[in-house]
Amino acid sequence: MMSIELLLPGESPRSEGLDEEHIARLAEIDTPIPAILVDRRTMRVIDGMHRLMAAKLRGHELIQVELFDGTPEEAFLRAVEVNVSHGLPLTLADRRAAAGRIIASHPQMSDRAIARAAGLGAKAVATIRRRVADALPQLSARIGRDGKTRPLSSVDGRLRAAELIAERPEASLREVARLAGISPATVSDVRKRLESGLPPVVEPVRAPEAPAGPPTAADAGDRRVEPKRNQLPADPAAALEKLLRDPSLRHKEGGRQLLRLLQQQNAVATRAGEDLMEAVPSHCGSLVLDLARYYADTWTDLAKQLNERVRQENRRGFGG
Repeated sequence: MMSIELLLPGESPRSEGLDEEHIARLAEIDTPIPAILVDRRTMRVIDGMHRLMAAKLRGHELIQVELFDGTPEEAFLRAVEVNVSHGLPLTLADRRAAAGRIIASHPQMSDRAIARAAGLGAKAVATIRRRVADALPQLSARIGRDGKTRPLSSVDGRLRAAELIAERPEASLREVARLAGISPATVSDVRKRLESGLPPVVEPVRAPEAPAGPPTAADAGDRRVEPKRNQLPADPAAALEKLLRDPSLRHKEGGRQLLRLLQQQNAVATRAGEDLMEAVPSHCGSLVLDLARYYADTWTDLAKQLNERVRQENRRGFGG
């Protein structure tokens, strides 16, 4: 219990300040006021200003507190986390602004970890990160929601895994993964590549060089009708919602099947990354890897066929 007079207002993620009506409602509730979170160094309230003001309205001189030890940046992160999880909800604008501050102060946190803290989607956080990328330090790894550090590029991890596999061929996938800082599925892929005589790192596919000399009329025509790529919004669910409302798809069995497949893929994409990786047990890693590649190839083939069809329709003047 601490004297209310000793406490100071802290930096809140709420841009509109305190909500007087919410304070009044809290003051009217005839139950003990839950503890508020206070920075031990500054005595500033990290979380609980509405409860503090409600206690004052009740005429209390003391309030129960939980003391926090950490930097101002850590205090702000904690304030966002607790305000998202309980009490008066933060507005979308406040959550986005908070995510931007957390990215700046904790660039090593993964998009999913920041999304959970700020109450946003991981893709929304990724969009915010791209906007401020020039001001951020260049990192080789990020810390996920589970506290584990994962490399942004698996090249170094793959090379390290190849060394460990050569030095300790009896080591398990999980052990090599832990030492190399990559997933067991990636270690499995490295081991298969080495057994097949391939390098541990997948070589990037380079686009063919453009022919020398000025472009021909045919070249210019091809460029004019090339379908636009990567035109999806930050949240592809909006594009999917547009397709779900299209009667030309909904009123045909084949169209309904396609929509169901796209909905399933959207669910996979929403949970992709850490969640799904953690769900795959080590003994299933190779099989899931092969299936993922098979299905990815199937969608790639469909994309190539659609790309060619759209190009042909554009040439005939039917395309958008």
